[in-house]
Amino acid sequence: MSKLTIEQLNLVRKRVFVRADLNVPLDRGAVSDDTRLRAMVPTIQHALKAGASVVLASHLGRPKGRVAPELSLRPVAERLETLLGQRVELAPDCVGGETRARAQALEPGEVLLLENLRFHAEEEANDDGFARALAALADCYVNDAFAAAHRAHASIAAITRHLQPAVAGLLMQQELSALGRILESPARPLVAVLGGAKVSDKLALVEHLLERVDALLVGGGMAFTFLRSLGHSVGRSLVEADQIGTARQALEAARRRGVGLVLPVDAVVADGLDSPQGRAVPLRAIPATQMGLDIGPRTVERFSAALTSARTIVWNGPLGVFERAPFAAGTIALARAVAESSAFSVVGGGDTLAAVTQAGVAERIGYLSTAGGAFLEFLEGRTLPGVEALTEAG
Repeated sequence: MSKLTIEQLNLVRKRVFVRADLNVPLDRGAVSDDTRLRAMVPTIQHALKAGASVVLASHLGRPKGRVAPELSLRPVAERLETLLGQRVELAPDCVGGETRARAQALEPGEVLLLENLRFHAEEEANDDGFARALAALADCYVNDAFAAAHRAHASIAAITRHLQPAVAGLLMQQELSALGRILESPARPLVAVLGGAKVSDKLALVEHLLERVDALLVGGGMAFTFLRSLGHSVGRSLVEADQIGTARQALEAARRRGVGLVLPVDAVVADGLDSPQGRAVPLRAIPATQMGLDIGPRTVERFSAALTSARTIVWNGPLGVFERAPFAAGTIALARAVAESSAFSVVGGGDTLAAVTQAGVAERIGYLSTAGGAFLEFLEGRTLPGVEALTEAG
């Protein structure tokens, strides 16, 4: 990787500003899923063992530049104390005299968590003055929040103008390494699996992947726009009418490049999302009054067969309305097929991670990306502000 990393710094008696992604779900004032917190622990522990103190910063939710007590990071501080096995002090704010005094008083081995960055509108505005105030809290900067690296916010981009060196944390390194392996030098065949509701959400990604992959498997709601572009009647299934032409162009681009763009051949249909069960029918037999809510068993076989020869797999997006039990089978089956493949696999996106976890195969996936939007933008080939801002190595 061409960026400096935390492992290359001498951290003895240094205060390290660690921009983390601690944006976790809360339930009645407690953290309900600590996956992102656990992913951060190695970077924090590395800094502490190297003789540093840590000033930890993150956003939580969308308070829109105002103090929202229900979005305080206090529950995060409490959960981190358990994970780290030590005290994690919560600052009253992320800037200001008292916060600065607490940061300056830190001894090696201590951790101070700043209050929610987004309580200040200047954070999302990438305000230079706010960034300078954050920079004054520490001696060097570590970005370990790949999931927020696509945001040009003050704690991600502008802060690096005032706090150097600016390096990648351990989690950031892992993300860039795994995703770089897909884009720069993948073992081939490279097969991508895309799901989710809308073509419009993944259009740039489809276009970018078609230039790089050997096969693209498309499921989820977005598949029905592609199928309609081929003339299929899909009942009441989700179709973006204004994207039908774009889907047709993508299919043509895949044909020109010799990329197999694989679409469902059957679907699990029902009257609606609240239906207690669905039934699998061939595409041409989708009733006009029903909608496709999952890929069917023949599509699972088709997709699984396409993965058997793959040497690299990247997957984003569920292949059905995964959060509803009657329509989760296709996504679960594909998760198992990815796990059974000998390919190096990268899975990203919250629903997709939930699927591989529910399928019981998370430990058999090559890399699980904690990022959502940043994962997609990186795969689209976009420059991420949070990565670009880091100090070049050598």
